Amino acid sequence: MQSKTMDGVTVTAALLPDDEARERYGVNLASKGIQAVWMRIENRSGSEQWMLAAHLDPDYYTANEAAHLFRHRLGGLGYAAIQQKFRDLAMRARLEPGSMHEGHVLVPRSEGGRFVEITTNGQGRERRFGFPLRTPDGHFDFERMKSGSIYEPGERQNLSRDQLRQRLSQLAATVTNAKGTAKGDPLNLVIVGEASEMMAALSECGWDFTHRIDGSTVRRMILAALRGNPYLTAPVSSLYVFGRKQDVAFQRARSSLSQRNHLRLWLAPWTVEGRSVWVGQVSRDIGIKITKKSPTLTTHVIDPMVDEARQYVLESLLNRYRISHFGFARATEPVPKETPRQNLTGDPYFTDGLRLVVFLSEDAVDPEDVRNLGWDKTTWGPIEYGQSGASQ
Repeated sequence: MQSKTMDGVTVTAALLPDDEARERYGVNLASKGIQAVWMRIENRSGSEQWMLAAHLDPDYYTANEAAHLFRHRLGGLGYAAIQQKFRDLAMRARLEPGSMHEGHVLVPRSEGGRFVEITTNGQGRERRFGFPLRTPDGHFDFERMKSGSIYEPGERQNLSRDQLRQRLSQLAATVTNAKGTAKGDPLNLVIVGEASEMMAALSECGWDFTHRIDGSTVRRMILAALRGNPYLTAPVSSLYVFGRKQDVAFQRARSSLSQRNHLRLWLAPWTVEGRSVWVGQVSRDIGIKITKKSPTLTTHVIDPMVDEARQYVLESLLNRYRISHFGFARATEPVPKETPRQNLTGDPYFTDGLRLVVFLSEDAVDPEDVRNLGWDKTTWGPIEYGQSGASQ
C-alpha cells in the first residue's frame, strides 16, 4: 500500500494480486482481463469531495458491468449474490467531510503493475494522487533489482553536472556481449533520479515492467510469437554495461510481440548532485527474426533510426511533466545512414552520436519551466517550450 496526503485528503492505494482479488470477489477477475484497485480515502478537508473514477482509467468497469461477465458461470441466486458483492466492494464516489471510505475500482488488467492516479474534486478544485503500484509474480526483473546493494556504501563518486557531462564523454559508446568482446546497440539514454522516481516516472508514461528470462517466460514468449498474441511484459535479451547485464528493463508494446519500444537501464557507479544516475539503451523493435545468438532462438529487428526511440522517451516524459532538465551529451561521432553500424545480432543503425540526459522531478513541471542543460545539440527535430523554458 502507498499513501499520500494533500490539503486534508489522504489517499491510500494498492493493486490486488489476482489470488487476493479472487478470494475477495468470489470469482476470477483475471480470467476476464480485470484488475481491482483498492483505495481508502480520508476526507479531512472540510468540504465534500468526489472520487473521479474515469480519471483513474477511462475504461474502468462499473460493478454491474463486471458482475455481468460472470452471469453464465453462476446463474440464478449465485449471480444475484455476486452482483451485490461487486456493488458492496465498489468505491463510492461521494466523500462527505470528516468521512473515511474504502473500496475498489475495477480496471483492465495490467501485469506487473501500473501507474494509478486517483483524483478527488471538491469546491471546484482537483487533487491528484499518483501511485506507481506493483504486483510481483516472481518473474519480473524489478523483483531482483536491489539498487541499494549494487555498489558498496561510499563507492559511488558524487559529481557536479559539468563532471557528469565529462564522465559521460568517457563512457563506452555501446553495450557489449557478456564477455565484452563485441559491441552492440548505442548507449543513448541517461536518467537522473532514484530507483523509485525512475520506476514511477516510466510507469506513469505507459512503460510496462518486464519479465526476466526463465523457462516459464521463454515458453510464453515463443507461444505468443507463434500465435501472434500480445505479451506486454515479454523479456528482453541480456546486454552488458559495467560488466553486468541490465538492472531493469521497460517496454511499450503493441498488440503484436514483434513490435515494441524497449529500454534497458544500468545503475552507474557515480551520482550527480547526490542523485542516482541510470545509463540506458533504448530502441524500437519492428519485427522478429531467427537467430542462434538468443536462448529463445529468436530476436527482434530494431528500427535503424535509434535516435527516434530516444526522442520518444523524452517526449513521453515531457508529456507527463516529469522532467526538470534535459540535454544531450556527446557519446560518439555521428554514424550516417550511408555507413551504418550493426548491433550484436547484425541489425544496422545510425545515429547523431548523442545521449539524451534527463533529470526527473517528483513534482509536475509545466513545459515552460523545463530547462535545457545547453550541452550538445541534436539534429533530431525541434523542441520548443516557450521563450523562458527549454528549447532545442
